[in-house]
Amino acid sequence: MIKTIAFFDFDGTLTTKDTFIEFIKFQKGQLRFLVGFALLFPILILYKLKIIANWRAKEIVLTHFFRGDNILEFKKKAEEYILIALPKILNPIALEKLSWHKNQGHRVVVVSASMKEWIETWTNEQQIELLSSQLETVDGKITGKIAGKNCFGIEKVNQIKSVIDLEEYPNIFAYGDSNGDKELLAIANNPFYRKFY
Repeated sequence: MIKTIAFFDFDGTLTTKDTFIEFIKFQKGQLRFLVGFALLFPILILYKLKIIANWRAKEIVLTHFFRGDNILEFKKKAEEYILIALPKILNPIALEKLSWHKNQGHRVVVVSASMKEWIETWTNEQQIELLSSQLETVDGKITGKIAGKNCFGIEKVNQIKSVIDLEEYPNIFAYGDSNGDKELLAIANNPFYRKFY
């Protein structure tokens, strides 16, 4: 059997909404979310205009909402999110394709710019691998910064290559939905952009 690996983006691919936004709403409540994003609106405009980088915009948002939060309490809330809220925004067609890969015996890896802390419980349940961004903590508190690099764009490929020898896999599938997935899709001989079949 030809060795096969399948890479899935998470937000907008395996889900129908951005979990970064949805998790903030879940953790902080709708009112704090709305007030926070009203205050951060100028930053979001600068990001959309490509004046500030994705990672920088993300750190500003993370700092505003989570700086100083206890990481253990954060992870507990993340597990509640996975149990209660995430199932409502999972893409059933994407899950069907993910299950197909698993049933074929393919290696399956989620590669996401979202944080490990609110995805890992789900990928563990699915018995698949995860490469993603991760929160920086100091003395058990969230700093608002990303530990290492933001798993976005070319960094998705860099993280893959740091742990996986792609030459072992003649058959590579990749699924994505945004410009941040272009480099990921480029390494696949079976790329799927906003589709699964």
